[in-house]
Amino acid sequence: MVQIATPVAATDALPEQPRQSPIWRGFVVSIFVGATATKPLESVAQVRAVPGKGLEGDRYFSSQGTFSNSPGPSREVTLIEAEALEALRREYSIELAAADARRNLVTQGVPLNHLVGRDFRVGGAVLRGIRLCEPCKHLEGLTQQDVIAGLAHRGGLRAQVIQEGLIRVGAVVEEPGGTGVP
Repeated sequence: MVQIATPVAATDALPEQPRQSPIWRGFVVSIFVGATATKPLESVAQVRAVPGKGLEGDRYFSSQGTFSNSPGPSREVTLIEAEALEALRREYSIELAAADARRNLVTQGVPLNHLVGRDFRVGGAVLRGIRLCEPCKHLEGLTQQDVIAGLAHRGGLRAQVIQEGLIRVGAVVEEPGGTGVP
């Protein structure tokens, strides 16, 4: 027996639609801070993000970074995709440890290039993408030749802290409105 659907009158209320899932949702794979310029970065399990300062314990938080003489919100937090480091290994045969990329947060599953000009949640903090963090001669000088070519247009993102919060390894990275917890 075939059932025929009853037409819905224009005045009938439509059922509430479930909240759309975000297009992307990633995670913090590792966190690094460095007390001074050129010294190796240290891996930490968690860090506090502070508006106008950056990440507690990092060289730019205390104005001790290589580029601290040109301060601004783009110095607060840097991020890089774990996928970019894997592509560097695969395409250029360069094994660059996450700490050697000299970015504060290593993410997985996050389209960082698309976050320029957008707010996003990282754990308990909210960040705003300021501009891409293209690799530079300073980074190549601290690592090895061809790092600039291998990370061109995928060297990460510079971000500003909009809302203070704690960021832990494993924290969710997502569009605002999310909880930031796994």
